[in-house]
Amino acid sequence: MIRSPLMTVMTDAVMKASRSLKRDFGEVENLQVLAKGPGDFVSKADHKAEQILRESLEKARPGYGFVMEESGVVHGTDESNRWHIDPLDGTHNFLRGIPHWNISVALERDNQFVAGVVYDAAKDEMFMAEKGKGAYANNRRLRVSGRREPAEMLVGTGIPHIGKGGHGLFLRELAAVMPRFANVRRMGSAALDIAYVAAGRLDGYWERGLNTWDFAAGAVLIREAGGTFGTLDGKQATHARDIICGNETCEQALRAALKTAAA
Repeated sequence: MIRSPLMTVMTDAVMKASRSLKRDFGEVENLQVLAKGPGDFVSKADHKAEQILRESLEKARPGYGFVMEESGVVHGTDESNRWHIDPLDGTHNFLRGIPHWNISVALERDNQFVAGVVYDAAKDEMFMAEKGKGAYANNRRLRVSGRREPAEMLVGTGIPHIGKGGHGLFLRELAAVMPRFANVRRMGSAALDIAYVAAGRLDGYWERGLNTWDFAAGAVLIREAGGTFGTLDGKQATHARDIICGNETCEQALRAALKTAAA
C-alpha cells in the first residue's frame, strides 16, 4: 500500500496519540486497587489523546473542522472538510485492562466520509481506508467475508449500557437475530468491530444510538472492502445514529431479521 499524503497525516496523528494511551493503559491495572477506581484517570487519558490528535491534524490541515467525542463540534474555515475523532473507543475495556480498544479518525468531505483510520494500539493493528483506494490492515488488503448462508454467519453488535435507553428493543432484536445466524458477538468497541467486518472476521454488525465518531472510519473501511454500510434510522450516514453493515448478503439478512423485531 502506497500511503497518500492524507493517509500519512491521519496515521501519524493516530500514532502520536497512541503512545500516550499505551503508557496510560500500562498503569490501569495498578489503579484497579484504588477505592475510587480508575475512572478519572481514564477520562484524563481520553482528553489527552484527543488534544494530541487535534493539534496534529490542525497543524497538517489548518482550517478543517472537528466533530469530537470530548470537545464537541468545532467549525473550521474550510466548510467542506471536518474530522470525526474518537480518541478512545472501548473505554470500558481500557478501564478494566482488556486489550480491545482503539483510536478512530475519519475525514468527512462534502457530506461524505472519504477516509478512515482505526488503530488497535494494544495489538498494533492499523486499519486504513480511503475512498477509491481500498482498505488495508497493516498493508494487507481487506475484503469482507464471502459467506452467503446466515446460519454460518457471525455478527457483532453493541448492548445498550445502564444509562442508555432502548433495552427492550435490543432484546427483541437479539431474539430475532439469534435463531437465524450462527452466533452474536459483543466485544465493546464499535469502531474495531466494524473494522473486523471489513477484515472478514465478522460477517455483519448492527448497533443503535451511536455517534459519528464511533463509525465514520468504519464506514469507509466497509465500503472499500467491498461491503455495504447503511443506516437503520433512514438518515444519511453523516447524521445517523443507528447503523448496519456487512457483506451484502449478511447486511440484507440482518436487516430483514431486525425488521421483524420492530413489527
